[in-house]
Amino acid sequence: MNTLEIGVLKHGEVTAVTLRGALVLGPPVDSLRQTLENLAAHGEFRIVLGLAEITKLDSSGIGLLVKALQWCKEAGGSVKLVSPARVVVQTLSMCRLLPLFDVCDSEPEAIASFA
Repeated sequence: MNTLEIGVLKHGEVTAVTLRGALVLGPPVDSLRQTLENLAAHGEFRIVLGLAEITKLDSSGIGLLVKALQWCKEAGGSVKLVSPARVVVQTLSMCRLLPLFDVCDSEPEAIASFA
């Protein structure tokens, strides 16, 4: 079964969202979308996504990542990817979408990049 665990921590003006599991069509993507929409509703548009423990990524997951980046950029923020798992890098590269995102090696580095 494809599941996704989502952890959210606030670091001043930046919100760190850590994901573990499969970012695929159905409840996993729906849960992350709901989390991101909730953050947006509270004016939180500086988001760091921890993707080191993503095990699967499909087109729905890719679409949500791109949509989140769009929402945040339109509001003056951004989405930074932290230590994306190989499956994430390969999939985003294959779709020629990886250059859209800032990719950082660590959460502290990603958070500091917003300063």
